[in-house]
Amino acid sequence: MPASSLHTKDAAWSGRFNEPVADFVLRYTASVGFDQRLALVDIEGSLAHAAMLAHVGVLTAQDLAAIERGLTQIRGEIESGTFEWQLALEDVHLNIEKRLTDLIGDAGKRLHTGSSRNDQIANDLRLYLRGEIDRLAGVLTQVQRALVELAARHTETVMPGFTHLQVAQPVVFGHHLLAYVEMFERDAERLQDARKRVNRLALGAAALAGTTFPIDRAFVAARLGFDGVCENSLDAVSDRDFAVEFCAAAALLMVHVSRLAEELVLWMNPRFGFIRLPDRFTTGSSIMPQKKNPDVPELARGKSGRVVGNLVALLTLMKSQPLAYNKDNQEDKEPVFDSVDTVLDTLRAFAEMVPGIEVDAAAMRRAAAEGHATATDLADYLVRRGVAFRDAHEAVAQAVRLATERGCDLAALSLAELQRFAPSIGTDVFAVLTLQGSVAARNHVGGTAPAQVRAQIDRWRARLAQRTV
Repeated sequence: MPASSLHTKDAAWSGRFNEPVADFVLRYTASVGFDQRLALVDIEGSLAHAAMLAHVGVLTAQDLAAIERGLTQIRGEIESGTFEWQLALEDVHLNIEKRLTDLIGDAGKRLHTGSSRNDQIANDLRLYLRGEIDRLAGVLTQVQRALVELAARHTETVMPGFTHLQVAQPVVFGHHLLAYVEMFERDAERLQDARKRVNRLALGAAALAGTTFPIDRAFVAARLGFDGVCENSLDAVSDRDFAVEFCAAAALLMVHVSRLAEELVLWMNPRFGFIRLPDRFTTGSSIMPQKKNPDVPELARGKSGRVVGNLVALLTLMKSQPLAYNKDNQEDKEPVFDSVDTVLDTLRAFAEMVPGIEVDAAAMRRAAAEGHATATDLADYLVRRGVAFRDAHEAVAQAVRLATERGCDLAALSLAELQRFAPSIGTDVFAVLTLQGSVAARNHVGGTAPAQVRAQIDRWRARLAQRTV
């Protein structure tokens, strides 16, 4: 099996070994192909670490100036795409350190005094996730705003509310949309709560036991905007529960996206005919010219599976690792990166797609009228007239059976026919059996009455207006 001579010469740890690493092993173990995404946060952490080393007297002012100058140049090369990544240098850390040493000499070799790739990578991932959580939260807010504004156009649009995907009770479409705003709000809260545990400094843990140098971890934490430090060095370098927690929040967010996507797919189907999606979010068929396929919602529904899979991958990765750092943890980054990319792209698509949704209010109303959606209202009416609820339930069930046999709605039955099942029914019952009357009657916080939906919208607009995107 061929070996890499470059790896022997440039590896940070090559002095311990008598032969170079095999080329295959180098390719198998190298992470630079994907962890280079962390380059800018790696530089950010290194700058803070170097400033601390100078602060405590481990680095000279001259060395610090050289390091800052060199890392600034490297950052520019990375941002411009001119930085040359070398597989032989394994990972993002050694690539940057080698380039720094080439630029500034021995000062570059002193940069990571009191540090290790173990605490570096843990810290890099924390810095990266903190920024991505903030970015995801901003796009999630855009999706919520889009849903709120679509809901505001449909506070009076009646549609069937479903249980078991069967017509249950009437709701207004705006109320239905706001259910997803609530779900996404909890997702936003979970992301922000996870951020608290992400935002802890790992630098200073070194390889696993800390360092003999007089470091000031609070100095670095303040410099990087962390809320505090990881207080146990073994835990700091070895656990990835903060990444698991992020992936769990991301997976649940995508489950909510997938539920909305599934409804969009159903509603666009001609059997429902409730909505039309903008053409730019649909595709046609290569053989059936009439087709207009909801590809974006379908893909979002499918991509939820990969984000859930990333969570399972991380949980499995961590479940049997002894303390402290193990090479297994190299496998933590790709699931995190993929979850970030997938969720971000999906939310961006929905933020742009939702405002263009066209609603067929007449189709929604017809569907609500077809399934005896006001049956519960009739039962409530009887209860208010002194009938026990179970007796009212039975009477209405018999009325529904008659209406079904007739092929008509409950409201189409005559007063005399309704009174066969419940003599206490009066002429005022027909106001109860209308769709508008049904939704208007649920006039309490959380109810589907148009007045309550408008109040919900006002609250959401005020809350979301306070957020930056």
